[in-house]
Amino acid sequence: MRPRVSVQDSALRHGNFSLRIDPVRSEDAGLYEARVAYNREVQSCQVELGVITVTLSPPSPVVENEPLLLSCNSSHRASLVETRWFHNGCLVPTSGTFCSLHGALSFLRPAMSDAGSWRCQLRYSDNEIISATYNLKILGFDGPTNPVVYAAAGSAAD
Repeated sequence: MRPRVSVQDSALRHGNFSLRIDPVRSEDAGLYEARVAYNREVQSCQVELGVITVTLSPPSPVVENEPLLLSCNSSHRASLVETRWFHNGCLVPTSGTFCSLHGALSFLRPAMSDAGSWRCQLRYSDNEIISATYNLKILGFDGPTNPVVYAAAGSAAD
């Protein structure tokens, strides 16, 4: 996993044996064990790392009015019961413009107003709730609805 993992050497003297993984990948999910021997004593602990991923299909850049799919997956082993999506903090109804199925959200005709923070929330049969955020960027025209722009002669026009 090098060079993505590190241990803070300065923290070891204070009993902190934390492992840092940056960036985390899907394949990093699983059980981690730390064993520390000091004098004749051996201490150990186990930590399970769960990973959640949000992917975009087709990959960026997203163009206005071209269909796209946001998918949310987790390494959690229980059965997925419910997926909820939030756009800029507001719950998104999955009817009409958006369609949600098995952790994915499809956009039939994405608009510039769909850009921003999207959060998926997964609820599992063991009542575990896991969420992740994706910042969606959309290429398109975000100008006036009227395509006529007037400018005074001798001035600049955008």
